[in-house]
Amino acid sequence: MTSAALPDGWLVVIDMQNVFASPSSPWSTPGFGAALDKVTALTGVFADRVVLTRFVAPTSPAGAWRRYYEQWPFALVPDDDPIYALVDGLPSQGHGIVSRPTFGKWDDQPGSLRELTSAADVLVLAGVSTDCCVLSTALAAADAGIEVYVVADACAAPTQQDHDRALDAMRLYAPLITVTDTADVLRPAGDHQG
Repeated sequence: MTSAALPDGWLVVIDMQNVFASPSSPWSTPGFGAALDKVTALTGVFADRVVLTRFVAPTSPAGAWRRYYEQWPFALVPDDDPIYALVDGLPSQGHGIVSRPTFGKWDDQPGSLRELTSAADVLVLAGVSTDCCVLSTALAAADAGIEVYVVADACAAPTQQDHDRALDAMRLYAPLITVTDTADVLRPAGDHQG
């Protein structure tokens, strides 16, 4: 799979936010910096076919989310709080941004990832956390019939084990979901090995 072979594919950059980047955050994600380097390379290739997402807290948690925010009270802040800002260095100009108080970003709400990429049959996912928001978004999009590619080295999770387990789970959904890497996405179509 190469970007040249995906003329209608969209890159979805999932939750590259301060809350996951900061070493002092309870949700600090080791490997965030390395994933950001890969994401930056990918955004340059997909150009205007990029959507950025943000995880934000709900105004008033309901259901099981109440227990979730009892466990993580630091995160129950307005969506304009600096912890939920996209990180510096992420090319965000001209790209759609989808903010959701859910792990998965694929839904039917106005301004959704589904709406912004409505002409796409292919989504290429990168970001954090592999075992949470990336996984939830990949499964929902694949279930809707979208061909999903997850760029493993452009994703990160709290631990390498969590990252690997999530990738293994997504591999079970082949051919709906394909786990790939940045080099394969960026490889010119004529140099693709298969």
